[in-house]
Amino acid sequence: MVLVMKLLQSLVRQFEETRSQHPIRRLSQYAGTIRQVIQAAGQLPRENQQPFVKSVPTEFAVSGRLLHRAARSPLVLGVAVITLTSTLGYRFYNTPKLDVGKQAIQTIYAPETATIEDIKATEESRKIARSGSVPVLQIDQTNTQQIQRQLQQQIQQGNTVRQLAGSFPYVRTSALSISVQATLRKIPEADWQSILTTVDRKFPQNPLMLGTDGSGTASTVPPITQPERKRAIAELRAYRRSTDLGAYMLLVQEITEARMRYSAATTSVTHPISPDLPATFDLSVLELTDAEWKSIQVSVPAIAERMLMQGIPWGLPDTILQNAAKRHVDQELPGSAQGLANQLLFAFLQPNLMRDEEQTRLLAEQAAQQIKPVMVSIRRGDPIVRQGETITTEDFALLEHFKLSRREIDWVGLIGFATLVSGAVVMVWVIKQRFYPNLRRRDGVLLWLLSLSTPLLIALHVPSTNLPAVGLLIGSFYGAPLGVAVTGLLTVLLAVGMDTNLSYLISSAAGGLLCGWLGGRLRSREELALLGVGVGFLQGALYLLLNVASGTVWYTLLGASVIQAVIGLAWVIGGMGSSAYLEQLFDLVTTIRLVELANPNRPLLKRLAANAPGTFQHTLFVATLAEAAARALGCNVELVRTGTLYHDIGKMHDPLGFIENQMGGPNKHDIMNDPWKSAEIIKKHVSEGLVMARKARLPKAVQAFIPEHQGTMLIAYFHHQAKQLDCPTGMSAEIVHEADFRYDGPIPQSRETGIVMLADSCEAALRSLKDATPEEALSMINKILRARWQDNQLLDSGITRAEMTQIAEIFVQVWQQFNHQRIVYPKLTPPSPQSLVKG
Repeated sequence: MVLVMKLLQSLVRQFEETRSQHPIRRLSQYAGTIRQVIQAAGQLPRENQQPFVKSVPTEFAVSGRLLHRAARSPLVLGVAVITLTSTLGYRFYNTPKLDVGKQAIQTIYAPETATIEDIKATEESRKIARSGSVPVLQIDQTNTQQIQRQLQQQIQQGNTVRQLAGSFPYVRTSALSISVQATLRKIPEADWQSILTTVDRKFPQNPLMLGTDGSGTASTVPPITQPERKRAIAELRAYRRSTDLGAYMLLVQEITEARMRYSAATTSVTHPISPDLPATFDLSVLELTDAEWKSIQVSVPAIAERMLMQGIPWGLPDTILQNAAKRHVDQELPGSAQGLANQLLFAFLQPNLMRDEEQTRLLAEQAAQQIKPVMVSIRRGDPIVRQGETITTEDFALLEHFKLSRREIDWVGLIGFATLVSGAVVMVWVIKQRFYPNLRRRDGVLLWLLSLSTPLLIALHVPSTNLPAVGLLIGSFYGAPLGVAVTGLLTVLLAVGMDTNLSYLISSAAGGLLCGWLGGRLRSREELALLGVGVGFLQGALYLLLNVASGTVWYTLLGASVIQAVIGLAWVIGGMGSSAYLEQLFDLVTTIRLVELANPNRPLLKRLAANAPGTFQHTLFVATLAEAAARALGCNVELVRTGTLYHDIGKMHDPLGFIENQMGGPNKHDIMNDPWKSAEIIKKHVSEGLVMARKARLPKAVQAFIPEHQGTMLIAYFHHQAKQLDCPTGMSAEIVHEADFRYDGPIPQSRETGIVMLADSCEAALRSLKDATPEEALSMINKILRARWQDNQLLDSGITRAEMTQIAEIFVQVWQQFNHQRIVYPKLTPPSPQSLVKG
């Protein structure tokens, strides 16, 4: 009795405090107190109190919950910082006080005789051997072929010029020497005419050709020197005296034709292929005899091929290369052709040796393996290091062996690392407040456990971190912002706080960031499988790039990269496998799980379609309306669709109690004629739906749609019917309590459940419209939405008044798609028997 009195006093006090509030909200707030009073008096079974306990929370309850969370946040963050620092900051727990480069504070003696390997010194010696090994060179076939091809092109260009100039010598050497022939075909025409007149004064001159060479080259060809003139005149006179006039005139004609061909050849001269050749190179080619040019065509490519096959290294001084080429030329070519041959070789020979990376790595590794371990010996009682001396690597190896390095906690470093961890935790908390303000305590525990799993695996010496699995799980559970943030921050903390291979860490972190970014966007297991392949490829390729310059033998490096790729794929597969268990354990929903739950072949949905087909069809239309609105408002579309499919599963407890399942049959509520019982049947679909959802182990995010899609709305039809019934003798209509005809709530706590409430309210009205215009449909929907807004059903949903207008327009658009006009087909009359007989 004392308990009942206290509860009644609480009820009165609550009534006084909420007097100024809306009457419906006031009823919903102290209904739970009334139920507790009745239960305390022993008049109500305990199992029936659950719906009332879940009534809409008061403003005081909400404020108290927020204050409680705010007070708890520093404590939770502190625990997270301490645990993460203690697990991630392993490097600062085991720091030697006597380390290499520090001075010994006292003389330390060896407690026993020992011979140990100085691992650091051995690795340093092998590192020096690797870096100091001679590089292995190989011939660059592409460069070699290009050099040979350009040399042949230059020789072919010389052939073209010589073909225009004709053979050389162009007359018998017994008549004129080669030097005189070369002089006579290139001197200016005036000099040539002057020589002819000097040899034979009776020789006719061509006045049109005086002052020119016949092709306009007089100004570019240098005049003949006096010795050359005398030699040419002497040989022509000698030939004139030894032959008759006809032979002499034939000689002059051959010289004139040679001069014309030479003039045509000089006008077609082009620039050499190599910039190292002089611009007059083609003219030099014309100075050689046919035999000399033939020797150049044969010998120069052969010399170039021999020198290129021997290899020309980079950095070889030009003088050494030129001397080597000149030595070959001197042995194979006559003196008159040596100058031109040297020009060709000097211009085109280039370094053609390149570094053979694989053979160089192999040679370096062989050199490193030939280095014997550096051993350090000491006898018992001998000083390892004396006071004031700087500790060397050998001293530190002995101190480590005898456990005298005095390892201890580096408090300065640990405090600094704790500050870094605190900043990371605060960043995650800010992201959570910005993108995920409704995360539960269990979600924080999961993030904490996933973060702790990574340093634990490193401590177990696993060859790669589980960052891909961490990124995949967090990204699929909570979205890309949190998945990428946690993975990135965890990577930084691991690099600072733990001794781990950076190439392993960076390649694994890249896979984790990719999983965190794409994890929440995947819609099927096939997409997850493709993500696993992508992560494996990224992790293996990045590991290969990070270690390509390490000097490791190629097949060893390639094998390690393949292993990293397989590890990345394995972590994605592991994350996929553990996702289902974590979803059940922490009551999480992922996009893939929602898609699976929305499958109409799920047992609960198959039962709904079979036992309550009208409700199932109603559910499908509500899902279409709600999904369109959720997509436009940027809500979780998969959650809306899945929650809508299950929001009315409770109607299976009594399908005929709902008009959509009666199929034109008798209405059981008309037979009962008891609005209170009818209201209980209607309300019971919420409580029964929750029972079914718990048995089916649906996520609580999906279960929330069952009570919240009705909120605390009034069952208006039966409430009105109750008011219309004749009251018993001596009683008034005030005995009809509105609370008896309201759902127990809570009202929608999210935008998703709020959208489903509005879609469910508008579905029946939209189905009833057949010939209405879009304007009429929009007006009716606005009335329904306004009623829900004024009834305070959307206070906690986060839906704004502007979004209500947008939702109404989307509902009308969906209705128009379902209610589109169809073509009226003409009625067909069956043919008469007479026509069939005639046919």
